[in-house]
Amino acid sequence: MAGPLNWFSQVGSITKFGLLSIPQRRGAVAATILGVAGVVAVLIGVLSIAAGFRRAMAASGAADSAVVLRSGADSEMVSGFSREETRLIADAPGVARNARGPLASAELFVIINLPKRSTGTDTNLPLRGVEGAAVEVRDQVKFVAGRMFEPGKNEVIVGLGAARETAGIEVGANIKVGRESWPVVGIFSAGGGIAESEIWTDAKVLQDAYHRGDSFQSVYVRLASPGAFQQFKDALTANPRLSVKAERQSEYYAEQSTLLTTLITTLGIGIAALMAVGAVFGALNTMYSAVAARTREIATLRALGFGRGAVVVALMIESLVLALAGGAVGAGLAYVAFNNFRAATMNWQSFSQVTFAFAVTPRLLVQGVIWATLIGLVGGLLPAIRAARLPIAAALREL
Repeated sequence: MAGPLNWFSQVGSITKFGLLSIPQRRGAVAATILGVAGVVAVLIGVLSIAAGFRRAMAASGAADSAVVLRSGADSEMVSGFSREETRLIADAPGVARNARGPLASAELFVIINLPKRSTGTDTNLPLRGVEGAAVEVRDQVKFVAGRMFEPGKNEVIVGLGAARETAGIEVGANIKVGRESWPVVGIFSAGGGIAESEIWTDAKVLQDAYHRGDSFQSVYVRLASPGAFQQFKDALTANPRLSVKAERQSEYYAEQSTLLTTLITTLGIGIAALMAVGAVFGALNTMYSAVAARTREIATLRALGFGRGAVVVALMIESLVLALAGGAVGAGLAYVAFNNFRAATMNWQSFSQVTFAFAVTPRLLVQGVIWATLIGLVGGLLPAIRAARLPIAAALREL
């Protein structure tokens, strides 16, 4: 019985011969590598959409920020507050303050239609009415062009993502809101968060334009510290004059992203699984061809004392090497083609456009390598078993 060192030596020798013979099978080998690369590239590419959308949502909420909606509402579209209720929320314990008062912004949310830059067709854009503390509540907001709108004026500022995707909303342009044309006075970034997909104006101006009286739909607050959230939430739920629910902004936006990311992930895995079936057959074909071309070589090695187990492991290693080469190619292609690719999609919670960048994360790259490994294992197993079972005497007669 061969010792461990001898067994590893056998595996190494058979693997070496197999890899050196790849140039003689370059057509089948190339087809296998490209097949696996296609599976990995498609899988990572599709899942990077969900990862990018999730990242945009996650970037929208700091640990010390919260959003308050009417109790039972799952989005701002179906929430509502009076002016008095928003004041009670802003004055609750746990809210950060500065010299001007509590860092809270009572807000109004409506949808307007503007043409997309790429196609010219109309798309739904969120127009958000905010109060003066909105920029301080969302500390990632920074102006990249122009200035903040002036309170009481029909002026708007536009998120960087919305400006990229929508025609005619650069600084100095005018957008149509109802019967009025409102000038764009600034473009802002928000750390890649969902606010970059929005257009902002003064809440009071938006109320008047849409005949909303003195009502609001949400209140965004900056907390005194991340640990102050529970104090803030308990104070609101204990107040008999309020019927509200408070969430950390990060949790709220994570819920908003669930529907779309689940759909994209399911579709991505389904498409990749179908393609993986084809890649497995390609790997099977390649490895069966390798076994057929090396029948006499394998039989000779068996006659010289090489074990069946060494033959199986060596051929599995060869199959894995080819699959991992395809996985590396596919992952590289996906990273180059998709990472930071900017796009826009519909947020089905608010029925408005959200702009975001695809994200090819290390986790997705690892997933691609795992899929490549599985394809290599499945594609190499049956040919390896067949090689180990070759009748030595019959194969040697072909010499």
